[in-house]
Amino acid sequence: MSAHRIISLLPAATEIVSALGALNQLVAVSHECDFPAEVRSLPRVTASAVDPEASSRDIDDEVRRLAHAGMPVFALDAARLAALAPTVILTQTLCDVCAVSDGDVRSLGSVLDPAPRLIPLCGTTLDGVWRDIMAVGAALGRETEASALLADVDRRLGYVHETLEAARAPRPRVAVIEWLDPVFAAGHWTPELVRRGGGIDVLAEPGAHSVVASVDRIRDAAPDLLLFAPCGFDVERAAREGAALLATPAWGWASGIEAWALDGNALTSRPGPRLADAVETIAALVAPSLFTAPAGTYARRISARRP
Repeated sequence: MSAHRIISLLPAATEIVSALGALNQLVAVSHECDFPAEVRSLPRVTASAVDPEASSRDIDDEVRRLAHAGMPVFALDAARLAALAPTVILTQTLCDVCAVSDGDVRSLGSVLDPAPRLIPLCGTTLDGVWRDIMAVGAALGRETEASALLADVDRRLGYVHETLEAARAPRPRVAVIEWLDPVFAAGHWTPELVRRGGGIDVLAEPGAHSVVASVDRIRDAAPDLLLFAPCGFDVERAAREGAALLATPAWGWASGIEAWALDGNALTSRPGPRLADAVETIAALVAPSLFTAPAGTYARRISARRP
């Protein structure tokens, strides 16, 4: 198995490399890569033009302003990247506001000598994410490890399915909120996470982009369970801002609906191995009598159903 010099430009790719046992071949990562903890000491070759600590509204406004001006949301340190002489660069084609764009990376890669191999993650559904994992495994000569990883994911999801089926568990209506101001309904693989976890996503279809959703639309969808999983937020921030949103008059209709905050940064925003954790976490909220309660770092109750 040949060694590589890998640069990962998005957190999901970094997690895939780690899960395949190639962490020691990573030479640099993006500014957002934080899992596993070992990657936090690696060089960073990207930076954000947006303050991640700003309010949800200010972050959205700034992203829109940059897009309208034709300016990048993320900057790539081309000189540092070139000096690290990567043989493989992991990038993405999914979202221009989630990571450095694939086009920018390809422009840079074309002038490096020798040119690195560019592997884009492009899956918008669970099957697409699993194919991306296999593609990374093939590029790194770790097809066996990739197959074993996906077999374990399949086993875990199979256990959730079999447990729900054996209990004939009812499927509650679930609304997953991916951003809070403006409110976005979570798309891409999230509706499948909900279905695999035992619920029915009432706002989105698998593979579709996340879209702005009015409060009236969410109310009219009659959810039994609200999940707040803002992209890039940990569970503490999701709980704080989700609770503040529910306290506004516009959300008064939701006072009798069970609501939870999820660590969107770890569970729903990253198309990688921890999507299996997301299914298990959602299952524990949908059918708490059948599964172990989720870790407090992954999920936190905001409000309970009325008796």
